[in-house]
Amino acid sequence: MKTIVVIPARLNSSRLPNKVLLDLKGKTVVQRVYEQSLKAKNIDEVYIATDSQEVLKSCQRFTQNIILTETKHESGTDRIAEAVSQIDCDNVINVQGDEPFIEPDLIGQVASALTSDNSIKMSSAMHRIEQVSDLKNPNVVKVTVTKNKSALYFSRSIIPHHRDEWESLLNHHTKIPDALNFYRHLGIYGYSKDFLIEFSKMQPTYLERLEKLEQLRALENGFAIQMIETSYNSIGIDTQVDYDKAVKFLSRN
Repeated sequence: MKTIVVIPARLNSSRLPNKVLLDLKGKTVVQRVYEQSLKAKNIDEVYIATDSQEVLKSCQRFTQNIILTETKHESGTDRIAEAVSQIDCDNVINVQGDEPFIEPDLIGQVASALTSDNSIKMSSAMHRIEQVSDLKNPNVVKVTVTKNKSALYFSRSIIPHHRDEWESLLNHHTKIPDALNFYRHLGIYGYSKDFLIEFSKMQPTYLERLEKLEQLRALENGFAIQMIETSYNSIGIDTQVDYDKAVKFLSRN
């Protein structure tokens, strides 16, 4: 069974233009994502999917596994679906192009969820939220799960609602008490190739449009998403502040 990583690398970004090509201590952001992905177990090949000639030329300095896609795609998932239609594989892991510190072990775990159970067509990851400020932040996507860690719902709102201690939690705590479990969704996805292509052809759904969360399309259509719990805390680069933090992180390490 062949499993590949595909990294969608879009040049245009409203909050931080050209972010995938920003320099991080001598390497671009997307190059660091690519190199981290190569370290993952259970992965046979790593590709970059882009609609930009500039990204293509930059990435050709360190790999030839680059697929030039159409410019019309509204999401990275659609871009990956086009890219994998040209590749012989069974499973696909979508690693975001702005995650230069993605943990190779996490990539392998998301991949293993697909290979360990043929009934699982989609997988993703989450970690416990520790700070109340993250809980309140609508840009921190929350997920609630079954006892077997299959996703029940994703939201920008706080889920689940802690009825008995809600006021105290939100207004009198900075750190979430250990007894309470809130999870942040991490933007890494695993798909069987067949399901990925099927998913990309589905029409956007009501909750997806409302929350602006593409993964809700799968749930609304009755498909399960197996979640992997990890201690890895994403350091994605969406803003100039994020980029500055990434540079400092590399300087310290």
